[in-house]
Amino acid sequence: MTKKTLEKLEKIPTHVAIIMDGNGRWAQQQGLPRVSGHKAGTENLREVIEAAVEFGIKYLTIFAFSTENWTRPSDEVQGLMRIFRTMLDRELMNLHENGVQLRHLGCLDRIDDVLKTKVKQAIKLTKDNSTLILNIAFNYGGRDEILRAVKEMIKNGQDPDDVDEECFEKYLNTSDSPDPDLIIRTSGEFRISNFMIWQGAYSEWYFTPTYWPDFGRENLYEALADYNQRERRYGGVRKNKEE
Repeated sequence: MTKKTLEKLEKIPTHVAIIMDGNGRWAQQQGLPRVSGHKAGTENLREVIEAAVEFGIKYLTIFAFSTENWTRPSDEVQGLMRIFRTMLDRELMNLHENGVQLRHLGCLDRIDDVLKTKVKQAIKLTKDNSTLILNIAFNYGGRDEILRAVKEMIKNGQDPDDVDEECFEKYLNTSDSPDPDLIIRTSGEFRISNFMIWQGAYSEWYFTPTYWPDFGRENLYEALADYNQRERRYGGVRKNKEE
């Protein structure tokens, strides 16, 4: 199918993060079990990743599974794990051949050994790629990340007098990534859901009612177009355009 020609945007965020929400409600609308929604949600990842490369985004972070998602019914959790394993098997070589570097945000504990091994192998295989850095937040929570960073600082004997933002950020999962310029949440919810609560302090947010399985290239473009209308002030004041 021919891609729709889209007008070139003036400003492209370096780092875009996405809370992929709405899989369950999408499935409900289709009369399908929730796990079918999660499967459909992985099917459009390739389109979104390809669009990110097309538009010139350098870092893309996707919120795949939170530390709180373990409280969901066990059959749904196990279904998600199977989907993640299948996705890695199916998409890894395509991502690698297209220059995508995979990174993991979060903790690998509680994850079965098979999936844990696949994640580590994917990271190792793609570590030298640079077309797009794809951060996969899997078993990730913003509070958990901060607590783990603090524990690591204590373990390393970090001098409290030397702790500033730059020092602290070295202990975060995103130490090698810039803070997200734009965070997108699908499905119409208006919550940050414990996602990148340190890194997103000054991110621009974009909320869309579109459920994640229906979010594609043109939806991403609309979010970027909206971003182009923003003036990021980082706590300052609006610039006088006449100056």
